[in-house]
Amino acid sequence: MGKWLKLLVRLGLVLVIVAGAFYYWLRPLLVRIESTTLADGIHVKFKTQGMNVEEYTNDAWQPYFAKGINMGATIPGHYPGELAISEDEYERWFGMIQDMGANVIRVYTIMMPEFYEALSKYNMKHQKDPLFFLQGVWSPEEQLIEGQDAFDPKIKEKFEQEIKDAVAAVYGKTTLTPEPHSGKAGGAYKYNAGPYLMGWIVGTEWDPKMVKGTNELHADTPDYAGKYFSSTPGANAFEKWLALMVDTAAQTEIQYGWQHPMAFANWVTTDPIAHPGEPLVEEDMVSVDPTHIEAVNWEAGYFASYHVYPYYPDFFAFDKSFQEMTNSKGEPDSYYTYLNKLKAAHSNMPVMVTEYGVPASLGVAHLGTLGRNQGGHSEKGQGEIDVELLGQIHDSGYAGAILFTWQDEWFKKTWNTQRYDEADRRAYWYNTLTNESFFGVLGMFPGKDEAIHIDGDAADWDKLKDKTKLDIQASGFEEIWATHDEGYLYLEAKLSEPFDPSTESINFGVDTLPGGNRHGPELHGMVLDEGLETLIQLSDDTRSRMTIASNYDIHARLYERAGLPAVDPKEKLDDSGIFKPWKLAVNYLLEYPDSRVNHPFGDVEVGILERGYSDPARPDYNSKTMWQVQGQVLEIRIPWMLLGFSDPSSLSVINYTQPNKNKFEMTHVKGVRLVPWIVKQNQIVGQENSATAKQVAVSAMPLYTWQGWEDKVNYVERPKQSYYMLKEALHKINGPITTND
Repeated sequence: MGKWLKLLVRLGLVLVIVAGAFYYWLRPLLVRIESTTLADGIHVKFKTQGMNVEEYTNDAWQPYFAKGINMGATIPGHYPGELAISEDEYERWFGMIQDMGANVIRVYTIMMPEFYEALSKYNMKHQKDPLFFLQGVWSPEEQLIEGQDAFDPKIKEKFEQEIKDAVAAVYGKTTLTPEPHSGKAGGAYKYNAGPYLMGWIVGTEWDPKMVKGTNELHADTPDYAGKYFSSTPGANAFEKWLALMVDTAAQTEIQYGWQHPMAFANWVTTDPIAHPGEPLVEEDMVSVDPTHIEAVNWEAGYFASYHVYPYYPDFFAFDKSFQEMTNSKGEPDSYYTYLNKLKAAHSNMPVMVTEYGVPASLGVAHLGTLGRNQGGHSEKGQGEIDVELLGQIHDSGYAGAILFTWQDEWFKKTWNTQRYDEADRRAYWYNTLTNESFFGVLGMFPGKDEAIHIDGDAADWDKLKDKTKLDIQASGFEEIWATHDEGYLYLEAKLSEPFDPSTESINFGVDTLPGGNRHGPELHGMVLDEGLETLIQLSDDTRSRMTIASNYDIHARLYERAGLPAVDPKEKLDDSGIFKPWKLAVNYLLEYPDSRVNHPFGDVEVGILERGYSDPARPDYNSKTMWQVQGQVLEIRIPWMLLGFSDPSSLSVINYTQPNKNKFEMTHVKGVRLVPWIVKQNQIVGQENSATAKQVAVSAMPLYTWQGWEDKVNYVERPKQSYYMLKEALHKINGPITTND
């Protein structure tokens, strides 16, 4: 009897384990996701109808506006493809996203398995109001650009496999090998997130030269007639290739018992609209037209997906034909005009803007009209523009607006700073000049974001353990302290008397390398034994800035042969005595035949140091604040790149060597030396009657140094002001502006 009892107990345990495992893997399928079922048993939750996307809910099809946000794949200190974001972290983010008012997340590529499992678990807890997602499929972008032929068998096969892998990952039916160096995720995909899918977006932004090359190589390619998607008469070769890829996605998905709306990624550069005022030929070279592909026996339908920013390409600023419409303020608005023209070019199909927005950053990469630049915005300024763009997209009758993006990602690069930093170290520090990293509404701030608030109050410094007192004897200063984090060098100074910015200025010369300026007008007669690379000048709100020694001027050295006006030979000399504004390029010199019209090289000053308060709890908070003084207490934070650093985590700076083939050489340094002085009524404090005081031994100044960090970073996650501004705007949108009868 005991033997049989033990056997029954063991059998019971086995059944419990099997049942538990069965429930674990199938419980997403047990959740009731309201959908309609086709005759062949295929489920449909979303479909396109005329100009709208519709959701099946409350036993009927209802118009649906995708209030979305794009989500990246990583956090500070990591690159895409690394297992960096935990399941718990995803679930917490999903709650924040839904609380903000978004109803859909768009991801660009196959995410790590934790994303799909976390989303499924989150939605099981929110069955009455689930959070949906748009799944992107990353195309072999580099191979396409290099080969200039989408029909290359290796490229075609690789993309088709990526599509099949993406579908299998979403439905929890595959195991993929991760490739961290290429950004490809992997692992065991066992959780079925398919019931929460809203649609598919196949591919990435298309290189116009590649599209043109493909069309020319395969001009005789026959129309594509697929099982679910076909090209239409008049489609070019690349569009036929895309029809094949979208059809591949459909044929793969239906095997899992579902249909979802399909689209391919597109952007303004390859839209079907003519841009007669676009100066750069490549930006209006070729069209990729979504209307040249149609759904065949695909009940879920097909929509168009575009990335539309207000500052790129340049026709947004130059083309008068795109300034015909006025916005709600009565201003000629190229973005609003474009939205309406793009919508009109897609008759009888829904169109979504699946990327829009501006970054909150110090750096700027392009200039747009109405101040909608790519960068240079505070968090509040970012929010104001993002809200305005969202309203225009919605009011223009689009089926959705997907903001770029949810979280800041430090690893990103931008065209006008990527030659100033070390590519394999970008993820390990916070470079506010690289605007591409800071489109997020969830800020990822450097480690001391909560420990130090720039407000002219030394109380937070009193609590710091990792700070260094600099033994500098300088008139007007009682003591100077320094510390640092992943984003800034911080200074706190106690002055001898209260500071009056209307009559005096505080200056810090910074030395990192041998060379630079040892004299100059800004030094007011001082002669140094070692040169300064950069100079900080703090006075009133309009004159506080960082400048750079002319022979160390990174900007001038890089772009002198690329359209920047000729540099005076005197400025190239060591100890020129000239300090130049710290600038970033915003456009190259455009000349025929690359452009239709000539347009001069453009740049902007980014060394302006704003005075304000960096405490987000204050009503007068300004995220771009770099300094503040109250009475005798001065606080300042200095972005690393403005000091010439290419990677502060390894104490690496750009050196004086002339760039070779647009690439700077880097040098590891021991730290920085600071030379402080105060100028009052055009006279340095403490030097009125002392000739010898003009000789300054910079080499004898204390060196502020730090231990470099390899791959472990500290950061602070915090919603930006823009998050709360978008939250208010998103909650006011309840559906599309127009519906079909």
